[in-house]
Amino acid sequence: MGNPVTDLDLKQHRVPTSLGEITVAETGEGPVLVMLHGGGPGASGVGNYHQNLPALARRFRVVLPDQPGFGGSYRPTEDDLGTRSITEITVDALYQALDALGIGDFHLLGNSLGGAAAIAMAQERPERVTRLVLMAPGGGWLPFGPTPTEGQKEMFRYYNGGGPSEKKMAAFIRTMVFDHRQFGEDVVRARYEASLDESHIAFYHRYNAAFAQRGGMDPLWRDLHKITAPTLLLWGRDDRTITFDGAQLMLKQIRDVQLHVFSRCGHWVQLERRREFEALVTGFLGEQA
Repeated sequence: MGNPVTDLDLKQHRVPTSLGEITVAETGEGPVLVMLHGGGPGASGVGNYHQNLPALARRFRVVLPDQPGFGGSYRPTEDDLGTRSITEITVDALYQALDALGIGDFHLLGNSLGGAAAIAMAQERPERVTRLVLMAPGGGWLPFGPTPTEGQKEMFRYYNGGGPSEKKMAAFIRTMVFDHRQFGEDVVRARYEASLDESHIAFYHRYNAAFAQRGGMDPLWRDLHKITAPTLLLWGRDDRTITFDGAQLMLKQIRDVQLHVFSRCGHWVQLERRREFEALVTGFLGEQA
């Protein structure tokens, strides 16, 4: 089917799992590349990566799940989030969805909240993940500065204090990127409109409460040594959400790892440095093991 945000044809799946339905879009042919979006308001697989699809779909079968709580996927309940972390829930749901789609091994890319899920997936089933790309991932990082970070605070504010607005979305985007002038009113409005689904808002309040009760992301850094896939870390030097100063632990603990740092770049590498991001990912995933 056609999609208004990209010229490519996207196949859309609603995949049943034991937790709830997971919405998955895909395009392209070749080795499977699963791309996991971040956790900001209004985030989704296609919404976060649509600008990168023309380049990546030439080389890969790109699979874009909406993680639990986001996009068209099911919303975890308060009981769900009290029993397991959002990362544990996501890993369970996504492996069930990939199994249902007949996907065996795959390349995996994740940003922020999706980076935490990608780390956990690579730790839990290392034989499934052939190559791993992590963009400022949660959970594997230990910041030197105070937490929550500036970007994390802005995400929390968005749905509180009177609820969402275009002004608050503009403030959120300014915190996510180095130079917000790259992103005009159309980008702000589109992301704002994507954030207004009532079930997503209700989920976000449950998610924030559970996040606070658990004291933040799962401590995935404890088991970084379990990652066996060759790993590429991509980081904006000026990231104010998952700050670059915490990357050292990942460089030390992941067995086969390399790092590319973008100056004058914040949390959204795939947007702020689109062409470089696409070239680096395509080159890295195309290397022979």
